[in-house]
Amino acid sequence: FPILFRSTVEAGEQAGKLDHVLERLADYVERSQEMSAKVTQAAVYPTIMLVVATGVVMGMMTYVVPQVVSVFEGINAELPLLTRGMIATSDFLRQAWPVLIFGGAAAVWLFRRTLRNNEAFRRNWHARMLGWPVIGRLVRGANTGRFMRTLGILFGSGVPILEAMRIGTQVVENLPMREAIEEAAKRVREGQGLGRSLAASKLFPPIVVHLVSSGESSGRLDEMLERAADNQEKEVELRIGVLMKLMEPVMTVVMGGIVLVIVLAILLPIFDLNTLVK
Repeated sequence: FPILFRSTVEAGEQAGKLDHVLERLADYVERSQEMSAKVTQAAVYPTIMLVVATGVVMGMMTYVVPQVVSVFEGINAELPLLTRGMIATSDFLRQAWPVLIFGGAAAVWLFRRTLRNNEAFRRNWHARMLGWPVIGRLVRGANTGRFMRTLGILFGSGVPILEAMRIGTQVVENLPMREAIEEAAKRVREGQGLGRSLAASKLFPPIVVHLVSSGESSGRLDEMLERAADNQEKEVELRIGVLMKLMEPVMTVVMGGIVLVIVLAILLPIFDLNTLVK
């Protein structure tokens, strides 16, 4: 079993609150599964749309466009720039599509392998993700929510705060955030408050820092940790919902723009047919 479960159950047994601890662990597992499912759904949906859109465009460029453009082959006149660019793109895709597909698959495999085996590369990638406009907020919120939930369960079960923080780092996937928690644990060991220690890295949302500090001052830290976890999980769910709602119209507009360019490239020579014949 994960160290979180072992430590929590042991602390619950010692404190005589095993039933309460097991109930909280069950809630934790259920929430984690729901959050993972929503994050996966948010990633799968745009991926499927992107693959389908790419397949449609590739089909048009490699099959439809060459057949339509063949009409203009006998015309001894210069075609519009847009049409010439579309013809060149179509020729390139028809010749290089195997290289593009296998090269893309190899690039994805190499990236995933490097991300898994090279810690410096993984740390740099995780740091970049935190700076992205939408994805960064999702990554920060998901990792913060998991950490706050884990910390609240452990601390509320009687596990010392430093040990709870050490165990809690294992549920944080983002390396810069994990290192920030480790630095915060050092500050807590030196006598600083948990809220101030987490705020020093500037990676955790201000509302989380405020709730943790409020819990420390009021003696209700476990309750405020749970509230901070709820806040971040709800924010992540809201952002995922908004992202999924925006993804479909954005993909529709992009696909419409690409199709419009292809149609214009085909129609422009027809509009200028009298000039081309001369």
